[in-house]
Amino acid sequence: MRRPVHFALPFVLALSLAHSLRAQETEEPSLTIVEVMPEFPGGQEAMYKYLGKEVEYPDKAIEAGIQGVVYVNFIIEKEGTLSHARILRGASPLLDAEALRVVQGMPKWTPGMQLGKPVRVQYNLPIRFVIHERKKRKRK
Repeated sequence: MRRPVHFALPFVLALSLAHSLRAQETEEPSLTIVEVMPEFPGGQEAMYKYLGKEVEYPDKAIEAGIQGVVYVNFIIEKEGTLSHARILRGASPLLDAEALRVVQGMPKWTPGMQLGKPVRVQYNLPIRFVIHERKKRKRK
């Protein structure tokens, strides 16, 4: 006799939960607020200079007049490397891809510290894309 499908659902959920728990066991949790927050090499001003130098406003976005703020979320690992970069809130696929590219190319940060030990820290970074008149004139 064939069983109804709804009996199989708890089994699938249990397998999915077990897989999820195993993934969590292998990866340490990341924190959002720590005693000493992670820092871009040279500080916040250096990070803004880096962004200003590295961000290339996509030509198609300029032509279409697309502007906005892209919020990128990532984890600064104990060693200062960046991982798990993702778009938290995007502005457009063109701007989102550029913001992600720039964040993924960032140098190592000084890691965050909690109780005197380096820890994984989640970080949200807004990247603002604004078309200035000189950019418009340059492209024409």
